[in-house]
Amino acid sequence: MLGHFLSFKDDNDKKLSDEQIADNIIGVLFAAQDTTASVITWVLKFLHDDPQLLEAVKAEQMAIYDTNNGGKMPLTWEQTRSMPLTHRVVMESLRMASIISFTFREAVVDVEYKGYLIPKGWKVMPLFRNIHHNPEFFPNPQEFDPSRFEVAPKANTFMPFGNGVHACPGNELAKLESLILIHHLVTNFRWEVVSSKSGIQYGPFPVPQQGLPARFWKEPKQSQ
Repeated sequence: MLGHFLSFKDDNDKKLSDEQIADNIIGVLFAAQDTTASVITWVLKFLHDDPQLLEAVKAEQMAIYDTNNGGKMPLTWEQTRSMPLTHRVVMESLRMASIISFTFREAVVDVEYKGYLIPKGWKVMPLFRNIHHNPEFFPNPQEFDPSRFEVAPKANTFMPFGNGVHACPGNELAKLESLILIHHLVTNFRWEVVSSKSGIQYGPFPVPQQGLPARFWKEPKQSQ
C-alpha cells in the first residue's frame, strides 16, 4: 500500500533497491516524527516549569475552545494563526532546545572568517545551538522567555529548521502540529512531571535527561 504514496524511482527513473527504499522511509519517519516529538516534549517541560505562563496559554486556548462551542467544533486554520502567545512559546522552545543542533555545508568559495581561511570545497558545520544561545542575539539565553518573539529575530540568528534552499520543508507543519496538540492538551488535561532531572540527553535529538515522565488527568470543562 505504501507504494501508492511514495515514488520508488530515482531522478533518472530507475527503480530503487529495497535498501534504498527502506532508507528513504526511515529518513521520512526519523525527520518528520522524532523531531516534532522532541519539540513538544520541551514545550510541556517549559510550560510545566512556569505555572503562570501555562495559565496564560490556557486562557488563550480556552477562548478559542469556547468559540468552538466547548470544543465541539474543530479548530480552523484561521484559529491556529490567532494564537500569538502559544506561537511564541513554540518558537522559544525551538530556540532553547535547538532540536536540529547543526548541519553540514560546503564552502563554494574561499571564505575568511575572523582571521581564519576556509578554503573552497571544505566542509563546514554551523552550530545552530551556539547561535541560538548567543547572548549577542538573545540576552540571558538560558532563560525561557517567549516575549523575545514579540518582534522577529535578526536574520540568520534563529534557524531551528535550517536556512536557505536546504531548510526543512516541514517546518510549518511541525509548528502547526505543536499548536494543535497544545490546544487540545491545555483545554482538556492537567499534567504534572513525575520526575525531572536537569540536563539534556540525545537519542539522537535532545530531550530532557531521562525523558519527561509525567502524569496526566482529564479535568471538567470550565470556561476561563
